[in-house]
Amino acid sequence: MSLLVREAGLQSLLVDFGRERSRSLGVPVGGAADRGALMLGNALVGNVPNAAALEVAFAGPTLEALHSTAGVIFGAPFQSTVNGNPISPGVTFTLAAGDVLRVGGTPTGVRAYLCVAGGFNVPEVLGSRSALEPLRAGDTLPCVMSRTEARGLPFCSCSDAGPLAPPSSSGKGAGGCRSQASLRVLDGPQRNWFSDNSFFTQEYEVSAASNRMGLRLKGQPVARQAGELMSEAVVPGAVQVTNDGLPVVLGVEGQTIGGYPKVAHVIRADLDLLAQLRPGDHVQFIRVSPEEAESAACERAVFLHEWLTRLRIAERAPILGELG
Repeated sequence: MSLLVREAGLQSLLVDFGRERSRSLGVPVGGAADRGALMLGNALVGNVPNAAALEVAFAGPTLEALHSTAGVIFGAPFQSTVNGNPISPGVTFTLAAGDVLRVGGTPTGVRAYLCVAGGFNVPEVLGSRSALEPLRAGDTLPCVMSRTEARGLPFCSCSDAGPLAPPSSSGKGAGGCRSQASLRVLDGPQRNWFSDNSFFTQEYEVSAASNRMGLRLKGQPVARQAGELMSEAVVPGAVQVTNDGLPVVLGVEGQTIGGYPKVAHVIRADLDLLAQLRPGDHVQFIRVSPEEAESAACERAVFLHEWLTRLRIAERAPILGELG
């Protein structure tokens, strides 16, 4: 029982929460780049938060249902169709056997998650179902038979008023999502390598060279002291400054050690925002205190917990195993 991949899309990748316990082996965390969107998408179809889903980026895949399947595409507002008929982003649907789901492009944001009831039942590697390479045409995605009634949430990862949107921004891209974002940061361990505050006062542009490993930013180079740094542990959200004076914000597939000085670190509450920044978007970094960072993390955790609890209590959508 599965979905058949007719076309793979630009970068379609099976993900869960990644391999958090394997960094000592030199293995990146990986997994979903926008965990909040994955968790809420899974909740809409009755799954646990870290059930395996399909992360789609920029332009999604074309899939054929081989049996009845309940699903949702949650995150950036991808323009998707079933048998040529549009479906609403972030609203659950049921595919019948033979239906063709085409996940198109998105005018704003970058990533969304195709979550199906029961999750995708693929083997674990190092304790995670996250894939090590993107989908290919002809692959199959195993999942159980299921169905659902339509339901959604009043926001998505790229909603103009939604709580998952960047916390402070101005200017809007097509469709109403922000094209300018403020990312809150703490000082990095090598902050004293940088002689002024130019990193915090200027606005950067996201480069087309960005990917899941990291966001490369374009702007005025920042001055740093001469010298080499011995390689040390790095994690997603670390803002390294390369030899050309430009920052790179490490993503979920970022390396586990690095030798570039780290001027700042994106706070935990804003890490998911990195997944939705696309080439051409503008970014400014806002320094906050450790207390403010902790408060923001608690606020976001409470928000996610409340919505996950509401969806669990109101659960009436997926009915697994009833059709076969």
